[in-house]
Amino acid sequence: MSDDDEDPIFQPNPFLQAGLSVRIMDLSGANGAEPVETVTGFRTLEHANAFARRYVRDSVERCRAPGLKPEEVMSTWFAFGEDATVEGAGEHAWTSGSELADFAGQPVRDAEDRNWRALDPRRDEDDAPPGDPAEEEGE
Repeated sequence: MSDDDEDPIFQPNPFLQAGLSVRIMDLSGANGAEPVETVTGFRTLEHANAFARRYVRDSVERCRAPGLKPEEVMSTWFAFGEDATVEGAGEHAWTSGSELADFAGQPVRDAEDRNWRALDPRRDEDDAPPGDPAEEEGE
């Protein structure tokens, strides 16, 4: 696939400030106010937003048990789930609050909606062969 055929979600936006990241927060409080991890390497706002959305969607689904009502799913998520916040995008950042009630109220129908791993920029680092000159130069 050439760069021209690449999914638009990965096309860099020259007007977006650099430094997008997604902070993963453990809602159980095990880490206090510190993130469990901070994921970097997003090339576009859409990429970071989609990753964060899918990450939270997956976390909600892992908190869902058979027979739980939507408010119980949300309560479980707030006690044991993980939230994802997009940093560096200001008011354009996706937030879980905008969709959390919908996520809790409706189990996921399409597994792709929770497949954050497909959008994880760290997977590109794992694909680089050992000793790759681009890796050594910090590109």
